[in-house]
Amino acid sequence: MILLKLFWEFFKTGLFAIGGGMATVPFLQDISAKTGWYTAAQLADMIAVSESTPGPMGVNMATYVGYTVGAQELGGPVMGVVAAIIATIGLIAPSVIIIMIVAYFLKRFRDSKLVDATLYGLRPASVALITAAGVDIVLIAVLRVDSIYQIAQATLSWKALVLAAAVYVATHVKKLNKLHPIWFIAASALIGVVLQMG
Repeated sequence: MILLKLFWEFFKTGLFAIGGGMATVPFLQDISAKTGWYTAAQLADMIAVSESTPGPMGVNMATYVGYTVGAQELGGPVMGVVAAIIATIGLIAPSVIIIMIVAYFLKRFRDSKLVDATLYGLRPASVALITAAGVDIVLIAVLRVDSIYQIAQATLSWKALVLAAAVYVATHVKKLNKLHPIWFIAASALIGVVLQMG
């Protein structure tokens, strides 16, 4: 039953999370609230791992959640691998289906005003989903709260704020912005270890 639920939850996520990997975060928060499979803090860790590993973030998240849920709920790493595969297939199945349908019909309706208007409407929705995900990550990482409703109990993590500001500035410095993002991720991980251990 858990495997079917994993597939269904990630199928819905793949169907409606328009705008890339970060757009899946609000859906993952919803899955967490409904199922209790992971906490907001664990979700923040999943995002960090998924961002720093190769491949699309949404797929990495599905695989990570599937493995974690399968290993914990179904007993062991073998079921974790099975659950990871099922969650990943659930996430990518809508995209594969939709791409095949769009490719078939796009040739016919390439100049359609309705198609143009639909795509125009999807762009701001994608921006809103990604912005919501970014705000939630800031709340967890910098203010140490799980949601906007707990803002009164927030405690500012100055270390996280300084690190975020430093990475932001570094990515906009002319000589540094040519570096691959993995260098910023690796440096941030190393600094995080030093700050936590020190």
